[in-house]
Amino acid sequence: MKVFGLAGWSGSGKTTLLKQLIPTLVQRGLKVSTLKHAHHKFDVDKPGKDSYEHREAGASEVMISSGNRWALMHELRDEKEPTLEELIPHMTPVDILLIEGFKRESHKKLEIFRPALGKRMLHKDDPNIIGVATDDAEIDTSLPVIDLNNIEAIADFICASCDLQNKIRKATD
Repeated sequence: MKVFGLAGWSGSGKTTLLKQLIPTLVQRGLKVSTLKHAHHKFDVDKPGKDSYEHREAGASEVMISSGNRWALMHELRDEKEPTLEELIPHMTPVDILLIEGFKRESHKKLEIFRPALGKRMLHKDDPNIIGVATDDAEIDTSLPVIDLNNIEAIADFICASCDLQNKIRKATD
């Protein structure tokens, strides 16, 4: 399973890009999954629901299942936050696992950079960033620069970086 990340500051457009990139890669015949890092306390459940009440009562894990999907919620309680390397084995193997966030981990990444945010570029401190997608073609970098609005070019870059061309050809034959 190939792993490729999108890294950028909050508000840079990582989620918006992923929402456009996923169907583009799926149309190319690739099986795609995502893993997203959240910097804040989040909950995928709602108070009053049985699964929420199970966790609140102290369950370490709660799995909920239906005819359409299943989800496993794991409470860390007093455990440390797992690394990306520890989380990936929990994913079902696919052609490409797209990572949103986890900008300090050591997987290949595309930086999503918008100068209007007024933040520094991440790739200057991260050798795992191999390209930059931006809305400003005049940025100062030696890395490949891709127009943030050119989803096909971004998909091409990711597929080439992950050596997925053979998978695409097989899927389209």
